[in-house]
Amino acid sequence: MPEIKVRRMKKADAGAVARIDAAIKKTASSLDYKRIVSEEVKRGADASFVAEMDKKVVGFMISNVTLGSFGADQCAWIAMFGVDPKYMGQGIGSRLAEETFKHYKDKGIVKIYTSVRWDSTDILSFFKTVGFERSDFINLRKIL
Repeated sequence: MPEIKVRRMKKADAGAVARIDAAIKKTASSLDYKRIVSEEVKRGADASFVAEMDKKVVGFMISNVTLGSFGADQCAWIAMFGVDPKYMGQGIGSRLAEETFKHYKDKGIVKIYTSVRWDSTDILSFFKTVGFERSDFINLRKIL
Protein backbone atom coordinates (compact mmCIF):
# COMPACT_ATOMS: atom_id res chain seq x y z
CA MET A 1 0.00 0.00 0.00
CA PRO A 2 1.37 3.47 -0.86
CA GLU A 3 2.44 5.72 2.00
CA ILE A 4 0.00 8.38 3.22
CA LYS A 5 1.67 11.79 3.42
CA VAL A 6 -0.15 14.55 5.33
CA ARG A 7 0.87 18.15 4.67
CA ARG A 8 -0.46 21.68 5.08
CA MET A 9 -3.04 22.69 2.51
CA LYS A 10 -1.89 24.98 -0.34
CA LYS A 11 -3.89 27.25 -2.65
CA ALA A 12 -3.16 24.84 -5.49
CA ASP A 13 -5.14 22.12 -3.67
CA ALA A 14 -8.50 23.83 -4.33
CA GLY A 15 -9.20 21.74 -7.44
CA ALA A 16 -8.47 18.48 -5.63
CA VAL A 17 -10.71 19.47 -2.70
CA ALA A 18 -13.54 20.27 -5.14
CA ARG A 19 -12.99 16.96 -6.95
CA ILE A 20 -13.11 14.96 -3.71
CA ASP A 21 -16.23 16.79 -2.50
CA ALA A 22 -17.97 16.12 -5.84
CA ALA A 23 -16.99 12.44 -5.69
CA ILE A 24 -18.45 12.10 -2.19
CA LYS A 25 -21.68 13.95 -2.99
CA LYS A 26 -21.89 12.47 -6.52
CA THR A 27 -22.63 15.94 -7.88
CA ALA A 28 -20.65 19.11 -8.57
CA SER A 29 -20.52 21.50 -5.64
CA SER A 30 -21.72 25.08 -5.76
CA LEU A 31 -19.04 26.10 -3.26
CA ASP A 32 -16.16 28.31 -4.38
CA TYR A 33 -13.25 26.10 -3.30
CA LYS A 34 -10.64 28.47 -4.74
CA ARG A 35 -11.84 31.16 -2.33
CA ILE A 36 -12.33 28.77 0.60
CA VAL A 37 -8.90 27.16 0.28
CA SER A 38 -7.20 30.51 -0.39
CA GLU A 39 -8.67 32.00 2.80
CA GLU A 40 -7.83 28.93 4.88
CA VAL A 41 -4.17 28.76 3.90
CA LYS A 42 -3.67 32.43 4.91
CA ARG A 43 -4.55 31.81 8.56
CA GLY A 44 -1.60 30.54 10.56
CA ALA A 45 -3.55 29.49 13.65
CA ASP A 46 -5.93 27.34 11.63
CA ALA A 47 -5.08 23.78 10.66
CA SER A 48 -6.03 22.76 7.16
CA PHE A 49 -4.34 19.67 5.80
CA VAL A 50 -4.43 17.38 2.78
CA ALA A 51 -3.46 13.73 2.53
CA GLU A 52 -1.50 12.51 -0.48
CA MET A 53 -0.87 9.05 -1.86
CA ASP A 54 1.48 8.72 -4.83
CA LYS A 55 1.59 12.55 -5.01
CA LYS A 56 -2.19 12.72 -5.52
CA VAL A 57 -4.43 14.55 -3.02
CA VAL A 58 -6.88 11.93 -1.71
CA GLY A 59 -8.28 13.65 1.40
CA PHE A 60 -8.60 16.97 3.19
CA MET A 61 -9.55 18.45 6.55
CA ILE A 62 -10.28 22.16 6.94
CA SER A 63 -10.53 23.53 10.46
CA ASN A 64 -10.36 26.92 12.09
CA VAL A 65 -10.00 28.63 15.43
CA THR A 66 -12.74 30.65 17.06
CA LEU A 67 -12.00 33.32 19.62
CA GLY A 68 -14.66 31.98 21.94
CA SER A 69 -18.22 33.14 22.31
CA PHE A 70 -21.30 32.63 24.45
CA GLY A 71 -19.16 31.54 27.40
CA ALA A 72 -16.88 29.19 25.44
CA ASP A 73 -13.10 29.41 25.56
CA GLN A 74 -11.01 29.60 22.42
CA CYS A 75 -11.55 26.38 20.50
CA ALA A 76 -11.20 24.86 17.04
CA TRP A 77 -13.89 23.66 14.66
CA ILE A 78 -13.54 21.10 11.90
CA ALA A 79 -15.47 22.84 9.13
CA MET A 80 -14.96 20.50 6.18
CA PHE A 81 -13.58 17.00 5.78
CA GLY A 82 -13.48 14.50 2.95
CA VAL A 83 -11.69 11.46 1.60
CA ASP A 84 -11.93 10.36 -2.03
CA PRO A 85 -14.34 7.38 -2.01
CA LYS A 86 -11.77 5.29 -3.94
CA TYR A 87 -9.39 5.63 -0.98
CA MET A 88 -11.76 5.32 1.99
CA GLY A 89 -11.02 2.71 4.65
CA GLN A 90 -7.24 3.12 4.46
CA GLY A 91 -6.70 5.33 7.52
CA ILE A 92 -6.54 8.61 5.61
CA GLY A 93 -9.19 10.36 7.72
CA SER A 94 -7.51 9.21 10.93
CA ARG A 95 -4.14 10.55 9.76
CA LEU A 96 -5.73 13.92 8.90
CA ALA A 97 -7.42 14.03 12.32
CA GLU A 98 -4.16 13.13 14.13
CA GLU A 99 -2.28 15.93 12.38
CA THR A 100 -5.08 18.41 13.12
CA PHE A 101 -5.19 17.40 16.81
CA LYS A 102 -1.40 17.67 17.12
CA HIS A 103 -1.42 21.13 15.54
CA TYR A 104 -3.99 22.48 17.98
CA LYS A 105 -2.49 20.77 21.02
CA ASP A 106 0.88 22.40 20.18
CA LYS A 107 -0.94 25.78 20.06
CA GLY A 108 -2.56 25.17 23.46
CA ILE A 109 -6.07 24.69 22.05
CA VAL A 110 -7.56 21.63 23.72
CA LYS A 111 -11.20 21.68 22.59
CA ILE A 112 -12.15 20.76 19.02
CA TYR A 113 -15.74 20.65 17.79
CA THR A 114 -17.60 19.74 14.64
CA SER A 115 -21.24 19.57 13.66
CA VAL A 116 -22.51 16.29 12.27
CA ARG A 117 -26.06 15.21 11.49
CA TRP A 118 -27.00 12.33 13.77
CA ASP A 119 -28.46 10.40 10.84
CA SER A 120 -25.17 10.47 8.87
CA THR A 121 -23.98 7.19 10.32
CA ASP A 122 -20.70 6.85 8.38
CA ILE A 123 -19.35 10.29 9.23
CA LEU A 124 -20.68 10.12 12.80
CA SER A 125 -18.99 6.74 13.22
CA PHE A 126 -15.70 8.20 11.94
CA PHE A 127 -15.75 11.08 14.44
CA LYS A 128 -16.60 8.71 17.31
CA THR A 129 -13.67 6.50 16.26
CA VAL A 130 -11.21 9.41 16.53
CA GLY A 131 -12.49 10.33 20.01
CA PHE A 132 -15.33 12.81 19.56
CA GLU A 133 -18.34 12.64 21.86
CA ARG A 134 -21.49 14.69 22.30
CA SER A 135 -20.78 18.15 23.66
CA ASP A 136 -22.74 20.65 25.71
CA PHE A 137 -23.25 22.83 22.64
CA ILE A 138 -26.77 23.19 21.37
CA ASN A 139 -27.06 23.53 17.61
CA LEU A 140 -29.53 26.22 16.68
CA ARG A 141 -30.92 26.79 13.23
CA LYS A 142 -32.93 29.47 11.46
CA ILE A 143 -34.03 28.96 7.89
CA LEU A 144 -34.57 32.14 5.90
